[in-house]
Amino acid sequence: MYNFKKVMSWLLPILVGLAIALLIRQFWFTLMRVDGTSMEPNLVNNERVLVLRNQKINRGSVIVFNAKGADPSATTNRDYVKRVIGLPGDRISAIDGTLYVNDKKVNQDFIPQSEQAATNAVNNVGNWENLKELGTHMSWSKNASSFTVPNDEYFVLGDHRSVSNDSRYWGYVPKENVVGSVKLSFWNNAKTKSKINTESQRFFAVN
Repeated sequence: MYNFKKVMSWLLPILVGLAIALLIRQFWFTLMRVDGTSMEPNLVNNERVLVLRNQKINRGSVIVFNAKGADPSATTNRDYVKRVIGLPGDRISAIDGTLYVNDKKVNQDFIPQSEQAATNAVNNVGNWENLKELGTHMSWSKNASSFTVPNDEYFVLGDHRSVSNDSRYWGYVPKENVVGSVKLSFWNNAKTKSKINTESQRFFAVN
């Protein structure tokens, strides 16, 4: 009995700590590693980021989502990191690297001019006046005829537009696939942090 109590005296705190850690990971936040270069220059390959669960998603938010069920090439569970451009019901167009959401010009100061231009200039994407035009041109397997972002789905782009595999090529991200919103912490420089944490507050260009 004495040995049992002694074992429990150190085992119980460990079990409680593990349970708390699992609850935090499941319901509040988790640490994740960026895989790939599709969010450069703002997030780089192998960078560790905080992912907050159950956060409100805005235009300009950077999210992590399970690509299985969104990108047809993702046949197993795989996390992608992209920036939300369109919310459910939004109309999106892109002409020569300039993005418009609901006829309002998007502020893209968070990426270089060369990457803005690449929105339309790479991989035969071309300009699009509406999402139906883009979906038909790029042969999306789902929702190719929708003029607006469907209910409970998001339109996303990588910041590194010249290499990013994103909504231009396969369409929308279901809400149920979203893991959470990316946030940078105190160890990141202030300029980069603002482009991830608060860019949604400056989403539309000021005329």
